[in-house]
Amino acid sequence: MTSPAPTRTLRIAMNGITGRMGYRQHLVRSILPIRDAGGVTLEDGTKVQVEPILIGRNESKIRELAALHGVEHWTTDLDGAIADPSVDIVFDASMTSLRAKTLTKAMEAGKHVYTEKPTAETLAEAVELARLREETGVTAGVVHDKLYLPGLVKLRRLVDEGFFGRILSLRGEFGYWVFEGEHQAAQRPSWNYRAQDGGGMTTDMFCHWNYVLEGILGKVTTVSAQTATHIPTRWDENGDAYDATADDAAYGIFGIETPDGDPVVAQINSSWAVRVYRDELVEFQVDGTHGSAVAGLNKCVAQQRAHTPKPVWNPDLPVTESFREQWMEVPANADLDNGFKLQWEEFLRDVVAGREHRFDLLSAARGVQLAELGLQSSAEGRRLDVPEISL
Repeated sequence: MTSPAPTRTLRIAMNGITGRMGYRQHLVRSILPIRDAGGVTLEDGTKVQVEPILIGRNESKIRELAALHGVEHWTTDLDGAIADPSVDIVFDASMTSLRAKTLTKAMEAGKHVYTEKPTAETLAEAVELARLREETGVTAGVVHDKLYLPGLVKLRRLVDEGFFGRILSLRGEFGYWVFEGEHQAAQRPSWNYRAQDGGGMTTDMFCHWNYVLEGILGKVTTVSAQTATHIPTRWDENGDAYDATADDAAYGIFGIETPDGDPVVAQINSSWAVRVYRDELVEFQVDGTHGSAVAGLNKCVAQQRAHTPKPVWNPDLPVTESFREQWMEVPANADLDNGFKLQWEEFLRDVVAGREHRFDLLSAARGVQLAELGLQSSAEGRRLDVPEISL
């Protein structure tokens, strides 16, 4: 009788874990559930377990989180963790301005890397990271969480099934009111609003929009953007006023080319100075010749051509029909787990198999490129082409 193969354990150094995304989505909702479930099941049925090592600058906070979640190992020494031969993967969710240096050290030490976005402050740095990954041969993954979330999974399925006919356009709305910090605490860290610390809406979100547009529609070919700093003064975590030197809103128009060569116009508004009148904090509407759909992170509704009503514009009379009731909800038809956790599981399988992750550092470089071009477009007041990146 053949005995089962021993379970392999991957040790993951998790940097920046005290931040909102690092703690909530990556530790609590991804790595700890994977650990507590006994690991990830591979294609051959064997298991790979995970062992997190918590890393942060605040020793008392890291120690407290480790005790709270039953994590044995923690440290404030990032360089020591990277140099530790028992560490397999380095994950980074720290400040954008520190990320390229961390990822470079990790790959040079032979570690696999998994990271939040953007991967670097400049395109040159992002491309260099992608080159280094090719040289070292490690597996690198970049968080593309939105493509794993139920709403966009359903939207992508409609695209794959030809529901839309010829796709014409995409419209996206993202954002919410981030309090200034004077009377009510801000929901986001103050560095997000300082350009010198890597902050800014364009830098933060255009890397997301690049992979969303690529993953749903096709290649981004042009960008025209207008950025703004609507709230010029904010208050930091200590209650001190500071100048917001980064943009807190970005309004973008993107030219897309589908795999069939069809042009699509996409426009996405992103703002931390907007109040929400939507079902979700981000929504995307795709319109095509045969149908339309609106997707948030969880829900997706659609309207076929045959079921499309024929409204008539008349500003003199009140609207009597409920447009929202004319759409049908798209079913999941499957159990869709947390998007961050699903991508972690896919990445871990790729690490064990020794293969490239589909959302790698080159994909991330395209996101950094789009952010750079968006800022340039706004500064120069013109539309810019998005060239191919070659390593």
